Amino acid sequence: MTSYQDVLEYWFGTTSALEDGNFPQEQFQIWFGGGDAVDREITERFAGLVEEARDGGLQSWLERAESRLALVLLLDQFTRNIYRGTGEAFSADALALKYALDAIEVGHDTALSPIARSFFYLPLEHAESLDLQERCVTLMENLTHQAPDGQVELFQGFLDYAVQHRDIIAQFGRFPHRNALLSRTSTPEEEAYLEANDVHFGQKA
Repeated sequence: MTSYQDVLEYWFGTTSALEDGNFPQEQFQIWFGGGDAVDREITERFAGLVEEARDGGLQSWLERAESRLALVLLLDQFTRNIYRGTGEAFSADALALKYALDAIEVGHDTALSPIARSFFYLPLEHAESLDLQERCVTLMENLTHQAPDGQVELFQGFLDYAVQHRDIIAQFGRFPHRNALLSRTSTPEEEAYLEANDVHFGQKA
């Protein structure tokens, strides 16, 4: 049976990253590179667990910071690998956001290292809400001040990405690149933006 430790071990390369913030550099390929091989591996290993989480299962994982983070990863990150390029990629965003906001409320985020904490904040970055986007930028700004030596550039990149997401929501109120995947009609302004900017955050129709 796959455990929350298996999820964390896969995502961070080592569960000790949740405490000391150190992780193998090859994790970047899993986090940001994606690709068919990564998508396939996540699907083969974790699709059943993702479905259980999407159906509201794994509630016992909410009790501790580490296991709650694993649940958020299933709903916010692994969905984007398993269902890449379809509307299903965003199907668990609302639940991931709820669990992440609750984590912040009870202090589960601050119980973990900055690199682990950042993945509690990404559901806010994925939200089509300007208030949540602004909150995400603030949280990422705070992380840049707490970044360990050698990771400042990484966290500055996280902040830049949060600002980019925030600015899109400030302009359009939603992410235009999701329109085709969610059968939403783009406005003329969104169509012009999409023609001029190949920004799809790994989810392209």
